[in-house]
Amino acid sequence: MSDTPFAPSQRWLTIIGIGEDGPDGLGDEAKRLIAAATVVFGGRRHHELAAMITTAKRLAWESPFEKSVEAVVAHRGSPVVVLASGDPFLYGVGATLSRHIDATEMHVIPAPSSFSLAASRLCWPLQEAISMSLHGRPLDLIRPHLHHGRRIIALTSDGETPGQLAELLCIAGFGQSRLHVLEALGGERERKRHALADRFDLVQIDPLNVCAIEVVAGKGARTIAFTPGLDDALFEHDGQITKQEVRAVTLAALAPRHGELLWDIGAGSGSIGIEWMLADPSLRAIAIEQSSERAARIAGNALAFGVPGLAIVAGQAPEALLNLPEPDAIFVGGGGSDAGVLDEALQALKRGGRIVANAVTLEMEAMLLFLYRQHGGTLTRIDITRAAPLGGMNGWRPAMPVTQWCYIKK
Repeated sequence: MSDTPFAPSQRWLTIIGIGEDGPDGLGDEAKRLIAAATVVFGGRRHHELAAMITTAKRLAWESPFEKSVEAVVAHRGSPVVVLASGDPFLYGVGATLSRHIDATEMHVIPAPSSFSLAASRLCWPLQEAISMSLHGRPLDLIRPHLHHGRRIIALTSDGETPGQLAELLCIAGFGQSRLHVLEALGGERERKRHALADRFDLVQIDPLNVCAIEVVAGKGARTIAFTPGLDDALFEHDGQITKQEVRAVTLAALAPRHGELLWDIGAGSGSIGIEWMLADPSLRAIAIEQSSERAARIAGNALAFGVPGLAIVAGQAPEALLNLPEPDAIFVGGGGSDAGVLDEALQALKRGGRIVANAVTLEMEAMLLFLYRQHGGTLTRIDITRAAPLGGMNGWRPAMPVTQWCYIKK
């Protein structure tokens, strides 16, 4: 945010989207503002595109990018132009700058985004496609979106990304999916090619490309359902996992909301934290697990489910909880009966936050009964019985009952 409010007439920063067609794609206002700027910020490609219409000092982005943000802010009050690719506020530099500069100080002139250009070339209704950025991000982020019949438009990092995506699709059981590689959209070098994932043979792909995918699920494809309570078989685990039906009830009790952070204490396989993060891209989770072997398994599961941002703390609670960011919700599974764990969790929880603890042992159940009497909340017994072979026939085999305590901190 700015220290001094600016009236619209005093806007000093102009963010201009520029495409591969350079000045030809800019309007008169954008060209005038670029020509009048005292300094122009942008990437090397942006400066090359606009070279013929500016004589201002040109500054390239630095690494880390925070240095460039400081440099832009240092020119406050002078006419500054920032050149961006396409729409600056769609996975662009505008989003970053808006965290440091007030909207009253900025004037924005967007160009068509790469998503819009790709959709227009493919004649795909943009509102019906998944638009996502894999630029500088793990490719595993695409996994939750791999559903048969879905269309995905993804920004890439370089010319190697489409082939890497094809490999990921094959591994996940989507080898018959069609990949459209759209290169240098909007410029003289524009090109559109396609190939099936399991027959991907495109070479010399322009580093500036967008990859669009028509998803086709093969037999046994790893499709991640939208609802909580995913099949236990999808997780790598050693038996320490909150079972499918109990997990669904637990996620409902945790009630994830936009932007919230979950602590998953005694994470086991990481299933609770993973499904929490799958509920919405804004959600964050920290898995706390004392076993280094299980912690490594959690990391693998997080990648396989497309939530590589799951943070993992290898350590034993309550000591491992020290100095962690304040949680909005806490789940206590394994290790909840250890001295001080639930007390520390309750103390760390935000006011209005939710804590859900599951017990399968008598010792943990006794602790939850004590907390229920002390604090209130709800206490629920969850009994699951499944059909299983019994001799030459079938019978009901009960799973261990789970006692669940849910509490909203006052």
